[in-house]
Amino acid sequence: MFTGIVEAIGEVVGIDRGADSAVLRIAASRVTGDLVHGASIAVDGVCLTVVGWQGADPVVIDFDVMGETLTRSALGALQIGSRVNLERATRADARLDGHIVQGHVDGTATVVARTPGDAWETVRFELPARLARYVAEKGSIAVDGVSLTVTDVDDATGTFGISLIPTTLELTVLGSNQVGDTVNLEVDVIAKYVERLLTAGTVAGGTE
Repeated sequence: MFTGIVEAIGEVVGIDRGADSAVLRIAASRVTGDLVHGASIAVDGVCLTVVGWQGADPVVIDFDVMGETLTRSALGALQIGSRVNLERATRADARLDGHIVQGHVDGTATVVARTPGDAWETVRFELPARLARYVAEKGSIAVDGVSLTVTDVDDATGTFGISLIPTTLELTVLGSNQVGDTVNLEVDVIAKYVERLLTAGTVAGGTE
């Protein structure tokens, strides 16, 4: 589990592509102090497993990426030199500064507008129709692994907006995303479970 509080920005330094998989190599520094095989790290919001690493300062971390992940997330479009958000799995005794993020991407979206403000920037994203029911004004959403508050939802245009403070602009890749770029979306897992409970129609011991 993650919180959506990005710890570092890494750089893609290698991609070994197979028929339906890839090995992704990312150079990083701040998330490498306690690396172990099998550890989970969110890469642009996608939970990946550490399978190896080499070097020091920066450390190059290897991740196996299956075809399903390459197809259903924006990781499939990464190239050498791409910058990515990184977050280690949260500790059970840590503060939950963001919100509950699983690293299970629900879909991708496109940046459709950026509007600079005095001390922040507003960004609008396409909202896939199948995810619209999970996105609410003032609710939480993870965009490329960053825990953000939804400022508004426009059902007429099929978009939603978020506001980025200077810290987020500086310390995550959202500061450099341009109109037309693709991002990963993970909606609030609580909303998905509530929907499932309301629509499954089952209770312990039988069916209502």
